[in-house]
Amino acid sequence: MGSVLIEEESGAGSSQTKGLPMRTSTLSGWARRALAIAPVFAASLFFLASTIASAATLEVGSGQMYASPCAAFAAAADGDTIEIAAQTYSGDVCRLAANQLTIRGIGGRPKIDAAGKNFQGKGTWVVDGNDTTIDNVEMLGATVPDHNGAAVRLEGNNLTMSHCYIHDNEEGLLTGAAAASSVIIEYSEFANNGYGDGQSHNMYIGHIASFTLRFSYSHHAKIGHDVKSRANHNELLYNRISDESNGTASYEVNLPNGGTSLLIGNLIQQGPKSDNSSIIAYAEEGATNPGQDLYLVNNTVVNDLGSGLFVQMAKGTMPAVLRNNIFFGGGTVTNQMTAIKEHNVTADPLLVDRAGYDYHLRAGSPCIDAGGDPGTAAGGEPLAPVDEYLQPTAMAPRTEIGAIDVGAYEFGSGASPDGGSGGASDAGAAADGGSPQMNASDGGRSSTGGSGCDLASTGRQDASAALPLLLALLLFSGFTRRKWLRAHPE
Repeated sequence: MGSVLIEEESGAGSSQTKGLPMRTSTLSGWARRALAIAPVFAASLFFLASTIASAATLEVGSGQMYASPCAAFAAAADGDTIEIAAQTYSGDVCRLAANQLTIRGIGGRPKIDAAGKNFQGKGTWVVDGNDTTIDNVEMLGATVPDHNGAAVRLEGNNLTMSHCYIHDNEEGLLTGAAAASSVIIEYSEFANNGYGDGQSHNMYIGHIASFTLRFSYSHHAKIGHDVKSRANHNELLYNRISDESNGTASYEVNLPNGGTSLLIGNLIQQGPKSDNSSIIAYAEEGATNPGQDLYLVNNTVVNDLGSGLFVQMAKGTMPAVLRNNIFFGGGTVTNQMTAIKEHNVTADPLLVDRAGYDYHLRAGSPCIDAGGDPGTAAGGEPLAPVDEYLQPTAMAPRTEIGAIDVGAYEFGSGASPDGGSGGASDAGAAADGGSPQMNASDGGRSSTGGSGCDLASTGRQDASAALPLLLALLLFSGFTRRKWLRAHPE
């Protein structure tokens, strides 16, 4: 009959044994437990790797398996990557049903032209799936009978758009209401969207949890707004939002239901043909979002209309924090008497080229070293600017030299005037031809950062490389556990 081993704790690091005969364990308790769960752990890793490995890369274009993006979307499973060759795809409208899709233009930027067609009266791509990434794609021509045809209409949760050029649609991006959803737009250009009725915009974000717009260029919305968001939490960071000389947008930024909103390091310009005299509107349709706190820190806001309000605040909102901003060109800073206004400059800031929209500071500017501590938001978010916008749709780190400067640019920082907010020729080129395309050779990566790549998009090949290692781990853990159990029978 085999002996029985019973251990009883009698103090730290010691035990007393009852029964016959006594055998001393060669492994500690934590090691025995680790061996016991090792097969489960290894099996879990194997399952995870198998799941990732099953995510396929679907190639679109001439001579590829799929002739059009929509054909690939219809065949896609959760987690797949769709790589679209840089061609023009006309009338290719559809629903995107799978979750965790990564859609990427390669070899340049593919052009998706709705060409008079729409999907279910909504737009070009109707995204029903969750956790979608769209990278390096140009989209135009979305129209529907209701005049709010969107290039991208989000009906699922969570969307990231990077390095995209969205122009000349009735609506650039339109999202539904989804309490848990978030939207990120980065390194992208939105231009000339809107039907012209004031009800359609470059981007219209519905009631969602959070919206982030960074390193992007939104301009020339047709009567509508360059940026409109009903999100509970908004972060507009280091963007160029403008109308230039001939734009007819209404508000440059409209946050109609308020929300905790951080506007940091932006270039915001209202043109002389603006359809509305206010530049930034906050809670104008009712202060109904959970947070009602607005923070404008280190922005350069230029009013070429010459009158009106820089920041229009509705009743029922917290005092706006307006700190280290340039408010230049005529008009009233804000209508809110309780607003916290600190270290703002309304005198001539001595911009490098106001007419050419280069808002870097010249030597002798009253903004140099004139800023104060940017502080933190009520929720603890730091408000200090860490980057600067570069034209087009890029960024560079902001380096403080001495005391912080007022406005979106630090004098003498890394962003050179030649690569900054651009000149009139830049603006015209962008309006006509869009922002530069990403190189396929660098994977759609901007020269100043912001890779459009995604871990999930590496496809079956990269994940498969890990399978032999995980198989070895699984076999080794099972072998080790069996060996130990044979040497230590109960």
